[in-house]
Amino acid sequence: MNSLPSHMCGVVLTGYGELDQLHYQNDLPVPQPGPQEVLIRVGAAAVNNTDINVRIGWYNRNGDGEAAGWSGQALQLPRVQGADVCGEIVAIGKGVVPERLGQRVLVDPCFWQQHGQALSQPWYMGYDCDGGFAEYVCVPSDNAYAVRSALSDSELASFPCSYSTAENLLTKARVSASDTVLVTGASGGVGSAAVQLAKARGARVLAVTSASKAADLLALGAEQTLDRQQPLNEQLADNSVDVVIDLVGGEQWPQLLDVLKPQGRYAVSGAIGGAHVSLDLRTLYLKDLSFFGCTVLEPGVFAQLVARIEHGQIKPLVAARYPLQDIAQAQQAFLAKQHTGKIVLTVR
Repeated sequence: MNSLPSHMCGVVLTGYGELDQLHYQNDLPVPQPGPQEVLIRVGAAAVNNTDINVRIGWYNRNGDGEAAGWSGQALQLPRVQGADVCGEIVAIGKGVVPERLGQRVLVDPCFWQQHGQALSQPWYMGYDCDGGFAEYVCVPSDNAYAVRSALSDSELASFPCSYSTAENLLTKARVSASDTVLVTGASGGVGSAAVQLAKARGARVLAVTSASKAADLLALGAEQTLDRQQPLNEQLADNSVDVVIDLVGGEQWPQLLDVLKPQGRYAVSGAIGGAHVSLDLRTLYLKDLSFFGCTVLEPGVFAQLVARIEHGQIKPLVAARYPLQDIAQAQQAFLAKQHTGKIVLTVR
């Protein structure tokens, strides 16, 4: 650690609210790796829906932060957010082999240990502990996956959260080459990843998106696009798809179950169109549907993602890059939803 600085630049979230709760500072202490941890010098970190949702308190159970988040624990502020990280290991903690130094890595942001101790439930980087919107971040060594790729840090930073979430959705829904898969929110980070990854499995992919982004989704491998502004049941027949990968929810949600075939599978990992939906239980049980909520990654999902990157089976979609200090502008662009793919913050 002697060759490393004692302080670093980074963005801290100081409270729930608007963009003025994000503060760029140059005096944050550089974290030191504990047992079984590595210190990563961050090259780039992408923006996610989660960053916005945490900032505005969307995950709070009672609206005041007292019982918030996935773990049921209140968010500890100030917090460095950022769950999509690409960087280089520059220091190691006790129990980590020296060969890890200098490795270029992607970080699986779902931690099952902290400071070498097992956790009873996962912690999420950027919420339960500090994340990658800073020059340095500490993570468990097991969560830092070496990646061999000619892609830039910004391109690689577009993968971890979105693509691992998408791969997890497809894995839990058992998507195969024989399936027709409908993806909602298909132009976003997870949605565009799901289109690519479902196509990589040989599935037939239908993408729900805006008319202005249809060409982008067809280029990614979607066989057909559906206009998100039009009722789904006017564009697609009932009982016509095997799997729905949903990131939207909202008022049209019951139509997603209508288009599923009997014994179809529905997997969800987002609700950007509205979290509260109407379910007719008769549709669920008479069609023998299976529902999957997807947050914690299935075993092997992140390693499979890294392998797909290294073999060139998927490509990055970087819509825009911003320097870390311009995080407010980056989040404004993210919220405008005029992009396809990911918005990335460059750290060095």
